[in-house]
Amino acid sequence: MAALLRRSPILTHDQLRDLVAQGDVDTVLTVFPDFYGRLVGKRIVGRYFCDEVLNEGMHCCNYLLACDMEMDPVPGYRFASWEQGYGDVRCVPDLSTLRRATWLEHTAIVLCDVVEEEGNALVSVAPRTILKRQVERAAAAGVRVMTASELEFFVLRDSYAAAERKHFHDLEPFGWYLEDYHTLQGRRLEPLVGQIRHHLEASGVPVEFSKGEWGPGQHEVNVRYADALEMADRHVLYKQAAKEIADQQNLSLTFMAKVDERWAGSSMHVHSSLWSPDGATPLFEGESAIPGTRVRATDRFRWWLGGLMTHARASTLLFAPYVNSYKRYQAGSFAPTGIAWSYDNRTAGFRVVGHGRSLRVECRIPGADANPYLVFAATIAAGLDGVRRHLEPPPMFTGDVYKAEGLPQVPRSLPEAIAEFEASALFREALGADVVEHLVHFARTEQRKFDEVVTSWERRRYLERA
Repeated sequence: MAALLRRSPILTHDQLRDLVAQGDVDTVLTVFPDFYGRLVGKRIVGRYFCDEVLNEGMHCCNYLLACDMEMDPVPGYRFASWEQGYGDVRCVPDLSTLRRATWLEHTAIVLCDVVEEEGNALVSVAPRTILKRQVERAAAAGVRVMTASELEFFVLRDSYAAAERKHFHDLEPFGWYLEDYHTLQGRRLEPLVGQIRHHLEASGVPVEFSKGEWGPGQHEVNVRYADALEMADRHVLYKQAAKEIADQQNLSLTFMAKVDERWAGSSMHVHSSLWSPDGATPLFEGESAIPGTRVRATDRFRWWLGGLMTHARASTLLFAPYVNSYKRYQAGSFAPTGIAWSYDNRTAGFRVVGHGRSLRVECRIPGADANPYLVFAATIAAGLDGVRRHLEPPPMFTGDVYKAEGLPQVPRSLPEAIAEFEASALFREALGADVVEHLVHFARTEQRKFDEVVTSWERRRYLERA
């Protein structure tokens, strides 16, 4: 029995109790995703977690949903402020997410839902809540949304501490040429990437494959698709594990959208499709031919795609949440610039792939820095609006989208994306006015923080010659 428990990555609460009693697990990493997609929380002693936290939850300061990346409490949020005293929220473990974290010794991990301190109402602005409510809207419409996120990253020979000592300048990628699909160069990173695959699998995050990407030291690990909430949970666990495993090997690994202007950006290509509520029957496979292809699809497929495209510019704030995110959108870079759709065409913002049961839409706009809960929430809200209003996509584009004229464009800056999102009637209706206000304030804070900084580029350019 003990051997079986040691092999089981997904745990029931009874299995956790047994593992704690046996000394196989002594710590439960109890966490929730913040607006940056980071897992924040506490390391709780296994015995105390089983006796107290498992049923009652844990308490955290509500400023974690109202601060910037440097943990600076930001004024201007309705949800939490100095005037309100920065009180507590309660974090209730979602036991369906309880699993081993095999990259850490004797550790399990569980994701929490954030609820109000008084009562059990979900905190509306928490990222996991935002996605759960869109999943509920999809269920009410009689569909189940399946998603996958292809996530790219750069590996650097500098450790995180070494990068900081170098002031994040002259960082050395783990590789010196573009290694897209290369297995020779990829072998050099197997001590790291192989461990990421191994530990994700052993921790209940099923992996399909890894590969070299279109940058020096750039790689991709693809996790198996799932329903939207499970996929978002897998995504943040993958990012946490990957960074920690790299850190253990005295390397660093980054999901920045654009690490260096000389290198490719890192993307988060999002695949989405609709299924029956029980997940057994695909709802995109149909009789109507997609012109120029052998693919046949349903009306729901067209309307879902139409909704994604109609709201693409407004969605971009959640697909590209930082100033740096917009430096990824360059022609000829495999990151999209034009909002068009095409079948199996990597120059398009929306790439339709697969056929039959595997038919799906790939949105290529999100970057690897995006919060998956918010990305999937925007995707579901936009797609459901298309299905509800029977929004037709434009005709399929053929050719190089980068060279096309007259197409709507992906927003080129954070302020442009903020304006599109804030003006969106759909997101105010689907997400709620309080959520939109919170997200807009978050984004404006990011822009303000950047605008206040004098960069090394400015000093190099202006110090002598201005």
